Amino acid sequence: MDGEALSFHVIDENGTFQVDFAGEWTVRHVQSVDDRLKTIHSQRVAGREAVLSLGEVSRLDTAGAWMIERTASQLEALGFTVRRAGVSPVQQALLDAIEHTGTSIEMHPNEGPWYIAVLERMGATVRQIGNNILEQLAFFGLVITTLGRAIRRPSRLRVVPLVHHMEKAGLDALPIVALMTFLIGAVIAQQGAVQLQKLGAEVYTVNLVAIVFLREVGLLLTAIIVAGRSGSAFTAEIGSMKMREEVDAMRTLGLDPIEMLVVPRVLALVITLPLLTFIGDIVGLIGGGVAVWTMLDTTPDAYLVQLREASGFWTFGVGLLKAPFMALVIAMIGCRAGLNVSGSAESVGRQTTSSVVQSIFMVIVLDAAFAIFFTGVGI
Repeated sequence: MDGEALSFHVIDENGTFQVDFAGEWTVRHVQSVDDRLKTIHSQRVAGREAVLSLGEVSRLDTAGAWMIERTASQLEALGFTVRRAGVSPVQQALLDAIEHTGTSIEMHPNEGPWYIAVLERMGATVRQIGNNILEQLAFFGLVITTLGRAIRRPSRLRVVPLVHHMEKAGLDALPIVALMTFLIGAVIAQQGAVQLQKLGAEVYTVNLVAIVFLREVGLLLTAIIVAGRSGSAFTAEIGSMKMREEVDAMRTLGLDPIEMLVVPRVLALVITLPLLTFIGDIVGLIGGGVAVWTMLDTTPDAYLVQLREASGFWTFGVGLLKAPFMALVIAMIGCRAGLNVSGSAESVGRQTTSSVVQSIFMVIVLDAAFAIFFTGVGI
């Protein structure tokens, strides 16, 4: 039973069962005797002792020690009492380490009080949010750098995709934006008139509609619709390309995915969201006018006169001024979520959901920040 540089010999006679190991029991050589070592056995067991002798082993590593321990386990399963002989301290330490690797240990960790677990989850969430903000800022810087390079060299700007995305994100979204703003404008006017009539101040319903809709609701409603519609579309489109490895193919061809995929979408949304906001404001005012005309018996001419007196340039301009910033945030979050897709359909759905939630959250945060700022400067 000799291998190339190792051997084992089985002695099974006169009540003695012994396996003598010799040579270099290392990973380089053990494969040559693996099959034969598995087949050693004895017909007469009945509580006999089996001796594994390592006195002639010159070298022993983890692979050899594992095979010797496997032999010991096989003999114990047959009913032998296994004893090792001629083992040096170094070899014994290695055999002990291998023996303990097969022992299953039931772990019962101390989870501690429930409030510790709650604090741990809160801390993990805060850390994840912080990492997400840092990654989003890094992506923002990358996109701005790429956009600046395209501005310096206009030939790098992809005009056809830009126009295509302006159509998809702007023109195609116009019907739903117009419908929603018309209805919300009418609801604001109707509810405002009902409440103001109790105070005998229904004449100020037009002021309520003008200020609330032009400064806040028109833009906020349009941005949320665009975030749910176009932002999710950006994520799904880029995520599908990432899943099909088209983004990797672009990099292989020397094309920049940020320049090819992200910049046209960002520019398209920055251009179209202010236009959608403008149209949404006008349609919302029309919806409010219909409600005022119906409930308060006000003529359209009187409504327009009071509307002009209630709203100034900045009442209308504040909403339009916030629109490009919200468009930038929506497009950035949607495109980055698409590039973060890991390669499965489940990842596409998860990133699309995440992009919509983050976009709507950031739109509301930006709107609140701008409202505080404009109030502070007296606009």
